[in-house]
Amino acid sequence: MKILVTGCAGFIGFHLTQKLIKDKNKVFGVDNLNNYYDRRLKINRLDILKKNKNFNFKNIDISNFRSLKSVFKNNRFDQVINLAAYAGVEYSLKHPEKYIYTNELGFFFLLELVKKYKIPKLLFASSSSIYGLNKLPFDERQFTDKPISLYGATKKNNEILAHYYSKQFKIDILGIRFFTVYGPFGRPDLSIFKFCKQILKNKTLKLYNKGNNFRDFTYIDDLISNLTGLIYLKKKNISYKIINISSGKKIKILNLVRILEKNLNKKAKIKMEKKIPTDIPASLSYSRELKKLLKVKTPTTFDDGIRKFVNWYKSYYNV
Repeated sequence: MKILVTGCAGFIGFHLTQKLIKDKNKVFGVDNLNNYYDRRLKINRLDILKKNKNFNFKNIDISNFRSLKSVFKNNRFDQVINLAAYAGVEYSLKHPEKYIYTNELGFFFLLELVKKYKIPKLLFASSSSIYGLNKLPFDERQFTDKPISLYGATKKNNEILAHYYSKQFKIDILGIRFFTVYGPFGRPDLSIFKFCKQILKNKTLKLYNKGNNFRDFTYIDDLISNLTGLIYLKKKNISYKIINISSGKKIKILNLVRILEKNLNKKAKIKMEKKIPTDIPASLSYSRELKKLLKVKTPTTFDDGIRKFVNWYKSYYNV
């Protein structure tokens, strides 16, 4: 297939693009290489992707309709995978306009072009953040109209728009709610990466809610295996579906720090902080909808995932 991947230099986009190329697909990647976090990581990912002849890249912000349209006009895509977005809760408090432009306006432009060029299937990144204060485990059937962060709100709006376009214009659309993805080449703003760096540099870790938050962490290889399964899914006329992808295990943040300490053989300096009002206290999902569509493999254990991440981190940063 020929597949468009937006946000291809991002953490998930990079790993997904690598897998799609390995599977003999042609991938056209777009990314605006913004400075939300260290651009060098994005450039390094992109350099790896550019070594393959089945990968083409264009530096584009999806909120620039004219540039985005030129990509669709000059290529015939079998599928579109939208991973381009500003993520994270804290950053959305300081830069709300970026979330509206990219996450909402950019996504609307993509939907319009998918419609115009009659592309039959679209997958897009949603988030576990939209569940807000729902009871655990989070389930795709739960009411999600009350997210507690702007990031979560933009992703909920994506789902609403996608539903309209799917039903009105007969496009198969899958919205994937990711659950705290981690692993090699991960995002530096997320807890595992950030804590690893802080421990090694003898910096103090801030543990919000006194380390009593829980997260359902998803190892990157497990996510990519399930994502590609959905991309290659032969079933026709899916119409519109929301799917959780998670490990099905919840890990206490304080326990995460202890596992990192063990792998780094180094004690962390910790400062307990109060809860952030826009941060959900816990996440957990059993990915029921995913299991209806795919045969899901046993997920990577958290201990193994952390070990693999720490090994990559030490190698990448020469520590």
